Amino acid sequence: MINKVLAALLLLAALCSPVAAETTIVFATDATWPPMEFVNDQKQVVGYSIDFMTAAGKEAGFKPVFKNTAWDGIFAGLASKKYDAIVSSVSITEERKKAMDFSEPYYTVRQALIVGKASTAKSLADLKGQKVGGQIGTTGYFAIKAVAGVEAKSYDEVGLAMEDLNVGRIAAVVCDDPVAANYAIDKYKDNLKIASVIETGEAENYGVAVNKGSAETLALIDKGIKAVKAKGLDKELKKKWIGQ
Repeated sequence: MINKVLAALLLLAALCSPVAAETTIVFATDATWPPMEFVNDQKQVVGYSIDFMTAAGKEAGFKPVFKNTAWDGIFAGLASKKYDAIVSSVSITEERKKAMDFSEPYYTVRQALIVGKASTAKSLADLKGQKVGGQIGTTGYFAIKAVAGVEAKSYDEVGLAMEDLNVGRIAAVVCDDPVAANYAIDKYKDNLKIASVIETGEAENYGVAVNKGSAETLALIDKGIKAVKAKGLDKELKKKWIGQ
């Protein structure tokens, strides 16, 4: 009898105990990179990356929280553990992998050259002696710096570079192709165009960055990314945000 009562009490305790709290992962994002991550008219952080990681959280059982963070300090903030991860169109590079770990890739990108409608330039080599803008610390800016004779002009935000190009202060801008399309085919479609895609010979992939040793966080993020891809949810998000 005592054993039955004890068993009943244990079962009741199990039923009444609080459900284990869902893991929260705080993601830093520089919300100045439409359509991947940006602030909409309602002052909400939205975009492809935001929806992708929200879907990944549902699949893997974590709650994503997004913290709008300026690009110029985003990696230092990760190192000082102000947040758990970065989802901000961060290309996976060998140099960056020395300082942080990366998730499975979640988007493949190429660098695009944006110029004024009247420009005849087809490549960075055609712009020697001229100013070409890019967001500092991005692979687009590194591509400009790699071409001898081109004057690289850095910006804290890619939108500021596009504004300068739109009014003729610089000759071109280099940035990721979905962002280039957002500005050249939408916002400044009357004045700007995509001159070419810069072929580097290697695939450039976005990944989520975490501090080295963050194995549990990385495992959850990877689980979510794989599930999103397996279910084809990434294709739906591309149609929504990028029109592909």
